[in-house]
Amino acid sequence: MSQTADAAAQAPDNTAKKRGILPILVGLIGAIVLGGGGFYAVYSGLILAPGNPKAAHAKTAPSSILPTYLPIEHLTLSLANPTGAQHLRLSAHIEVADGRLAEAEAYRPRFLAVINTYLRAVEPQDLQDASALIRLRAQILRRLQMVAGEDLIDDFLITEFILN
Repeated sequence: MSQTADAAAQAPDNTAKKRGILPILVGLIGAIVLGGGGFYAVYSGLILAPGNPKAAHAKTAPSSILPTYLPIEHLTLSLANPTGAQHLRLSAHIEVADGRLAEAEAYRPRFLAVINTYLRAVEPQDLQDASALIRLRAQILRRLQMVAGEDLIDDFLITEFILN
């Protein structure tokens, strides 16, 4: 009778092991199939695809092809230098939002004042640094956007920079 009891005790253990593995295998296979199907649906554009790519691009593209620029020509100013006078000559263009050049032109005196004030405050040694032009451009752009608004001024481009 002890052999029968041992056999009966072992039988539930084997079926319990088989039942424990079966749900894991079914879940694993289901996850692979569903994951692959979801990847295919997204990759092929069946779901989560934009409605019309051309329409989405048309909304972000500017209405005119060419940007509009307000020139700042030949701005010459003396820098505060304890060892002697140094001069800076600057020419630049302010990139204006589409069709708003007349509005930006009204701000020209203020733009010149902001550029002059900032450049006079900069130390001449700071202008000789290799990355000075990048910093100047970013600082002046930020100040111009504060004066006229970020929606009016898109960029500030330095076209001439002479320090002597």
